[in-house]
Amino acid sequence: MNQEHNAATFFNSFAETFDTIYDQKRNPFMRWVDGKFRSDMFIRYALTFEALDHLRGGTVLDVGCGSGPYIAEAFKRGADRITGIDPAPNMLTLVRHRLAQAGLAEDRCRLIEGLFPGVPVEPHDFAIVMGVMDYVEDAQVFLKALRPVVKQVAVISFPSEHWFRTPFRKFRYQLRQCPVYFYNDAGIRKLCETAGFADVRIQKIPGAGMDFHVSLRP
Repeated sequence: MNQEHNAATFFNSFAETFDTIYDQKRNPFMRWVDGKFRSDMFIRYALTFEALDHLRGGTVLDVGCGSGPYIAEAFKRGADRITGIDPAPNMLTLVRHRLAQAGLAEDRCRLIEGLFPGVPVEPHDFAIVMGVMDYVEDAQVFLKALRPVVKQVAVISFPSEHWFRTPFRKFRYQLRQCPVYFYNDAGIRKLCETAGFADVRIQKIPGAGMDFHVSLRP
């Protein structure tokens, strides 16, 4: 859990920079870098809302909500209530700012500062867990805690293993005292099925070292 707190500390300091990636606010060169090396972030965003194509009137849990791009989009697609969880207070401040700018009702969005599992969460129709499993030390405990709070569908990203990108990313994050974890198809399926999910659909985002995008149903 201390390792996950280290990740939280890193993203708290990185919050405003991270927020500019999703909103394409960076300079032209950095937008090119993001498109070249972070394209999985944009692909998994699109895949998430393809999988969650019936949000209207539903409740959504966003674990590791960051600055709130998924929260804002879920509201635009008709979600009734959303709970966002993130351990970085600066990220939650950005969520509130995003909702206000978009004219979205903040009173229908409950924001919780903390790590999941470890904070009380009621069952939701849908769950979004993007860019989180990279930093979770015990994925099995996490998924077993997630299963009871998902009524219909959960969508989760898992970073994939790659001979070059994996050790390079591990080294970069070790310098920040922020360990990262990687997965393969068989390992993801076993983790999800052991956690109690009956329907596990795994899609590999094309490219070396890109994420797995996983849809889970109870």
